[in-house]
Amino acid sequence: MRRAAGPGRHPVSPAAVIDFRGVGLTYSGPPPVLALRPTELVIGRGEYVTVMGPSGSGKSTFLNIAGLIDAPTCGRYLLDGIDTTGLSDTERAGLRGRRIGFVFQSFHLLPHRSALDNVVLAMVYNGVPRRERPGRARDALQRVGLGHRMGALPTRLSGGERQRVAIARALVARPSLLLCDEPTGNLDTATANAVLGLLDDLHMDGMTIVVITHDPSVAARGGRTLAIRDGRLDGVLPAPADRVVS
Repeated sequence: MRRAAGPGRHPVSPAAVIDFRGVGLTYSGPPPVLALRPTELVIGRGEYVTVMGPSGSGKSTFLNIAGLIDAPTCGRYLLDGIDTTGLSDTERAGLRGRRIGFVFQSFHLLPHRSALDNVVLAMVYNGVPRRERPGRARDALQRVGLGHRMGALPTRLSGGERQRVAIARALVARPSLLLCDEPTGNLDTATANAVLGLLDDLHMDGMTIVVITHDPSVAARGGRTLAIRDGRLDGVLPAPADRVVS
């Protein structure tokens, strides 16, 4: 992992998607809660990184900062080389919509709209021209293997298919970063493996992926794993040599 060289000595990282420079978050009290300790971290373009830790370890805080949902209370966060320090909520939301795709444990699909509509609607607020939205949505669904299910309602889709729609929705804006929060938590083992296989394929195509998980078997899919506990990223664990990719 490429780490920053310390205060005042950070190298330029043009290939970095995530660049944390002393980034931390403390919730005001009383008493104050140190949710993420000041962190130095670089995730390069095209990396597949997993972040593993138990409940309450700081995984969600890390995801919220990386995803521009929460602003850090110290340090600087550069996303794709863009310094997000001091951005307004509106500016952060705009950057988030253009640069980051999210996949969650719960699929968050509109139940009475088709798979295609769910993906189209993801482009309403991120600046994609209206005329381009249907074609880009179809391309995204084709990419995740659901070209034959575009007209289906979520209630008619399996859990794995619904997660694929959610991934297509995350990809449709062509983001720099795909952030996944326990993406297989609601799936059985076989379906989870199929979804993880899709993430492997996206990584092979060059997508930068960060997966938050508490599951060692999911964490092992990444090229490297960050361990987090008590708000501290404690180190980098290499992927096992016998990592199985299905």
